[in-house]
Amino acid sequence: MSGVVLPCDPAEIASLFLFEKLSPDQLGRLCAAGRVERFEPGPVYGEGEPATCFYVMIEGTVVLSRRVGGDDVEVSRTSQPGVYSGSMQAFLGDRVPQVYAGSMRVTEPTRFFVMPAEAFAAMMRDWFPMAVHLLEGMFFGSRNTQRTVAQRERLLALGSLSAGLTHELNNPAAAAVRATASLRERVAKMRHKLALIASGPYDHEALTRLIEIQERTAERVGKAPALSPLEASDREDLIADWLDEHGMAEGWQIAPVFVQAGLDTDWLEQVAAAVGEEILPGAVAWLNYTVETELLMSEIEDSTTRVSHLVDAAKQYSQLDRAPHRDVDVHELLDSTLLMLSGKLGKQITVAKEYDRTLPEVPAYPAELNQVWTNLIDNAVHAMDGAGTLTIRTAREGDQVLVEFRDTGSGVPDEIRDRIFDPFFTTKPVGEGTGLGLDISWRIVVNKHHGTLRVESVPGNTRFQVLLPLTAPPAQEDPS
Repeated sequence: MSGVVLPCDPAEIASLFLFEKLSPDQLGRLCAAGRVERFEPGPVYGEGEPATCFYVMIEGTVVLSRRVGGDDVEVSRTSQPGVYSGSMQAFLGDRVPQVYAGSMRVTEPTRFFVMPAEAFAAMMRDWFPMAVHLLEGMFFGSRNTQRTVAQRERLLALGSLSAGLTHELNNPAAAAVRATASLRERVAKMRHKLALIASGPYDHEALTRLIEIQERTAERVGKAPALSPLEASDREDLIADWLDEHGMAEGWQIAPVFVQAGLDTDWLEQVAAAVGEEILPGAVAWLNYTVETELLMSEIEDSTTRVSHLVDAAKQYSQLDRAPHRDVDVHELLDSTLLMLSGKLGKQITVAKEYDRTLPEVPAYPAELNQVWTNLIDNAVHAMDGAGTLTIRTAREGDQVLVEFRDTGSGVPDEIRDRIFDPFFTTKPVGEGTGLGLDISWRIVVNKHHGTLRVESVPGNTRFQVLLPLTAPPAQEDPS
């Protein structure tokens, strides 16, 4: 937006604190290079537009704002003469994107001293070469430091996730190894028992019936009902008594295996009727090995399936095999993150999912959203001191998808609520946090996804809410 150009008075320019130490010659050069403009109420420039001018207010009222999601959020309002805005990084040249970082509007007729960005940069380098070098060093040094620490934050999270994933993988892997060793032993005993049966007093029909029973038994193992401890104990006693009555003194060892497989005394009666009392003990022992073998194979299958699910979750979390930006189901991302963090959550934290499965997919950078979920879940665990309820809720709010993380911790005190998204601010003990988790999350959600990240907190009910647009184009700004 252009204003009305007015005469430039060096004396008036000298009254602004930014220029009060300049010589008359320098003030004259300022007026020659720049201009005074009066703007009527309305916008002066918009966020993301090419930064072409440096503005210093002479009189009036300015409002500075930043875009958050689809809204312009006011960050400053002032009538103080001398306040400045616009292309303040022009002296850095093309080393940084020369666009306006926010928007500026005026609420009443307002006069500015306006200097083209090129002229402002040239005067800065000409008049203040040492200051320019210092500013350059501070700017790039601060940015590099922040990126380095942000990278450390990611590595710390990765280390924690790796430790948790290793623990989660170790359990099913160890179970599969144990089950495989036991299976080898049971198969060897089955071979031995088969040799005894083959050389024993079994006629062809009895062996045929035994094999048929073996097949039916194997089918029942996979359909075993879930029993309470009391129900399982009662059924074990019944089976052990039945076996004792039929001349098998070691029935108390066999009974738990049969109960686990879903077998009962009715099934034993069917076996006895099919093979006869003479060969019943050998048949029951043979079927016991069959049941144990089926149970062990089921355990191996469950363990390896668990490993496969964990590997799939790790791939989903890292998004290593996916496009960096795509339409995603937020529930898939949330579930993979929860699985990756299951070791950190522990047994004293209850996770409640209140998902709206009807939500559409959202355009997003999924690997970076997973980092946001990780940071917010980690903060919730810390706030609850490792014990409490974490509720994750999804819903639709207009043209946005809401993802809310609610914890039962002590809450965010009012005096620090405005600072929690600041870089390097942390309430964790020294060595446990960098203070960049929420800052990184903010920039991923707001800058890169054009979304909103907000917090509502009272003791026992803290809610971090992420709002993601359903149609937002991918942002290009690096959130790290």
